Formats: sequence, C-alpha cells, structure tokens
Amino acid sequence: MPALNVEFSERELADLRQIAKERGTSMKALVREAAAADIARHRALKEGAETFRAFFSAHAEEFAAAFPDDEAVAARGEAA
Repeated sequence: MPALNVEFSERELADLRQIAKERGTSMKALVREAAAADIARHRALKEGAETFRAFFSAHAEEFAAAFPDDEAVAARGEAA
C-alpha cells in the first residue's frame, strides 16, 4: 500500500498523541481517519455543487423570473 510521510511540529505531534490516547486508537489510525473524512467531505461538496449547478441550469428561467434584480446585475457583469 502506498504511504506518505507527514511532518508535524512537536506541539502538533503531542496533541495527536493525546487525542489518539483519549480515543483509544493509534496515531496512524487517527491521521488516516482524519484524511479519509476530509476526502469524503471534499467529494460531497463537489457532488453537491455539481447537483446545484445542474438544478440551477435546468430552472434558469424560473430563477430569472423570481429574482429579476439579480438578473439585471448579472447582465451588467457586477457582483451581487
């Protein structure tokens, strides 16, 4: 399995040791779990953004009718 060496400050390492001890797990498992959770979060945010864009595109006319002031700003290229 591929591996990655990660450097931590002494303070970070001490904090990781303490957290792992409190959770009854190894530091390796703790760090891997944190990275896996961040990967899952990143994927979920990306999928959510794609779903929103698809929904917004499919209902663009309805959004334009519901928010005409925002349409005028977007047409001028200004930030809302």
